[in-house]
Amino acid sequence: MLSTKRYRTIREISKPSTAQCNLEHYTLFLLSEPKHGGCSRLAEILGNVSHDSVNRFLLRERYDPYDLFEMVKTIINLTGGILSVDDTVIEKLYSNPKYAELIGYFWSGKYHKSIKGLNLITLYYSDIHGNSVPINYRIYDKKEGKTKNDYFQEMLIEVIDWGVKPRLVTGDSWYSGVENLKFLRNQKLGFLFGVEKNRTVSNEPGNYYQVSSLEIPDEGLVTHLREFGFIKLFRKVFKKEDSRHYILHLPDAEALQEITRSQFVTIHDTHWGIESFHRAIKQVCGICRFMVRDSHAIR
Repeated sequence: MLSTKRYRTIREISKPSTAQCNLEHYTLFLLSEPKHGGCSRLAEILGNVSHDSVNRFLLRERYDPYDLFEMVKTIINLTGGILSVDDTVIEKLYSNPKYAELIGYFWSGKYHKSIKGLNLITLYYSDIHGNSVPINYRIYDKKEGKTKNDYFQEMLIEVIDWGVKPRLVTGDSWYSGVENLKFLRNQKLGFLFGVEKNRTVSNEPGNYYQVSSLEIPDEGLVTHLREFGFIKLFRKVFKKEDSRHYILHLPDAEALQEITRSQFVTIHDTHWGIESFHRAIKQVCGICRFMVRDSHAIR
């Protein structure tokens, strides 16, 4: 049996709840119902629980990212792992943004265009024993006036305050801006990020070249990234698409020199765990099937 502590509500209760639905009911429903995720469908399945009771549960509960961390922290080693950042669009193609303030237009890699949905930004932690879990998240809210990079830095500071001590941070090219790189360096954290092919590096003072134009050994090339400092540059070659480029930085300059291709591949492959997680919450957990508009209910 799962502990009842897991299903606590994050609020001050002023009077007894009249809702008969709880987090366990709703979670199991999302995992087992392959098509319909609405309150009416859950009420139909349970029989003795009304649509209004399910709706009251969604409006009443107040779970936040720290509650997620509290649930998973006991199954991971908080020291020495790899922390990955990525975002995904929770598709709501037929929703009207006028009636659900968290829904907007966001770029989708799947559709190669902007689509309607929610933008979920996740920090995903892989520990030294191979255990991987999400440990922090944000749902993009335009009213907050923040960018995805703002959310990333905010979440990273939070998990460090919660006791997480990652060895490396990984992300795609969206998160590889100089501001983020300097932020991580100030935190004394190593990182591996994808970079666009037009990012420039220099092997001699004053002469910068795009990474796509360089000869890069399999074991990587230690070079100077414009506006940042020394990194190790790697390239991955694909048969049916353009090559991809990655920059790796470590606080210890000697350790950076010694990083091998094999170590780079291991770190790179670990990052793809967050892609699998985002795919799983859509395909297995039905995260795209919610049918509520209120921001509190969505969260």
